[in-house]
Amino acid sequence: MKSRPRYRMISWVAEKYNVHPQTLRLWEREGLLTPTRSQGNTRLYDEIACQRLETIITLTRDLGVNLAGVEIILNLREQVGRLQRESDVLKQFLRQAVQERSEVPRYHALVRFEGTSIQPVDDE
Repeated sequence: MKSRPRYRMISWVAEKYNVHPQTLRLWEREGLLTPTRSQGNTRLYDEIACQRLETIITLTRDLGVNLAGVEIILNLREQVGRLQRESDVLKQFLRQAVQERSEVPRYHALVRFEGTSIQPVDDE
């Protein structure tokens, strides 16, 4: 059975991470954090938001990165994650295609690029 995510209120998060609640609100306004909201509009931080907060704190406090740099780094991390997932799907597709065909001719394309996405080539 899947457990429900645990949510923390802003006061708990601020105390745990030694960050002023106004700083958390600022980072939310800047788009660095996106806490969930309760029905009463209270900010609620789940595990993913807390992990992102830890990254922001490490970048700002320990490494001296400004907020613009933090935004760039976080966006790049998300892009790398997306590319990794796409790469994993492509690898799986290629493994299946090679297994289904004992030998794939060199001239036969398995995938094609359309815009910025990779599409499998339909068998003709």
